[in-house]
Amino acid sequence: MKIGCPTEIKPQEFRVGMTPNAAQEAVAHGHDVIIQAGAGMGSGFTDEDYLAAGAAIIDTAEEIFATADMIVKVKEPQAGERKMLREGQLLFTYLHLAPDPDQTHDLLASGCTAIAYETVTDDRGGLPLLAPMSEVAGRLAPQVGAWTLQKANGGRGVLMGGVPGVAPAKVLVIGGGVVGTHAAKIAAGMGADVTVLDRSLPRLRYLDDVFGGTFKNQYSTAGATAELIQTADMVIGAVLIPGAAAPKLISREQLSTMKPGAALVDVAIDQGGCFETSKATTHADPIYEVDNVMHYCVANMPGAVARTSTIALGNATLPFMLALADKGWRQACEDDPHLLNGLNVHAGQLTYYAVGKALGLDVLSPTLALKA
Repeated sequence: MKIGCPTEIKPQEFRVGMTPNAAQEAVAHGHDVIIQAGAGMGSGFTDEDYLAAGAAIIDTAEEIFATADMIVKVKEPQAGERKMLREGQLLFTYLHLAPDPDQTHDLLASGCTAIAYETVTDDRGGLPLLAPMSEVAGRLAPQVGAWTLQKANGGRGVLMGGVPGVAPAKVLVIGGGVVGTHAAKIAAGMGADVTVLDRSLPRLRYLDDVFGGTFKNQYSTAGATAELIQTADMVIGAVLIPGAAAPKLISREQLSTMKPGAALVDVAIDQGGCFETSKATTHADPIYEVDNVMHYCVANMPGAVARTSTIALGNATLPFMLALADKGWRQACEDDPHLLNGLNVHAGQLTYYAVGKALGLDVLSPTLALKA
C-alpha cells in the first residue's frame, strides 16, 4: 500500500500524522510511504529524518492525495483537502463529525472510506487513539487556564496555588475521564483547590482510591454544577460522549452567577463544546470574553506541544495503521471489531450512529459496510 502523510494546514497545527519511526515500520512491512516536504518540521522532524527511515519526500499535498491509497493525518481534512479525496481512498485521522455537517457532507460526496481515531475502541471500553491526546489536553488545561486567569489576559488575577495567607484558586473539573483526571492531577499539583464532577459512581470511587485527598470529587448533577460554578475561579469542561456532540453543561444565563474574570476551558470544543457560549478558537487568538467570563476554546490544544503530542499519537496509531496497510481496511476491520468502530464513512454512506443522530442523517451499519 502507498501511505501518504500531508502537512497539516489547520491554523497553528504543528503536529504530523506519521513520525519517522512509524514511517520506518511501515516501510519494513513492505509499504511505500510518501511525506509532504516539511510536514514534520513543527514537531521537530526533518525531511532527512524521513528519508533515513525509507520514506519519499513529495513537494505537494496534491500529489500525495492523488497517488496515496491511504492518507494518514492528525486533524480533520480541511475544505481544500476534502476536495482532493477520492472514491476508494482510505482516510485515517481525527474527524469529529458530529458538530461538523460541512465536513460530513464533503466526505460522503468524496466516496472515500474514513476511519476516525476518536471512535476506535479497545477491550476495556476505552478510546485508545483519543486517550493520548486527551492526556495531553487534560494536562494542558490547567496550564492554559492559569494563563487565562492572569489579569493582563482579562482574568481574575488569581494565582493557582495562592501564597501563604492567600487562598489558592478554586478549580472545577466537569468529567472524571481521561481528560478530567489529568486536568485535576495537574491543577492540584499547581496547588489549586480542585473538585471533580462525574456521573459514574465507580469512577468517583476509583478517583478517591487512587488520588485520595489530592482533589475532591462529587456526583454530577445540574444542581451541583450550578452551585459550584458560583465559587469557581476556573471551570474545565472535560466531558465526552464518543463520536457525539458534547452536552451543554453551563448555559449563557448561568455565566452571570460566576465570578467576574473566571475562566472556562472547554476541552470538548472538538465535539461542539460543553458550554453554551463556547466557539472554537485558535492558538493565535485563544480566548474571548462573554458576560465577564473568559473562554479558552482552542480546538487543537495538543498542537501547542506538538512534539510530545505527535510521538504520543504515533505510538497509539501505529499498530492500527499497520493493520490497515497490511490487510486492507475490510480485512483489518473484520478481524478487529474495535477498529470497525472507527469506521465513520464509506462510499457515500455514514456508518457511525452517533454522528447520524447528531446531524439527522441516515446511517448504514458498519457491518453491512464491510460487505458493500
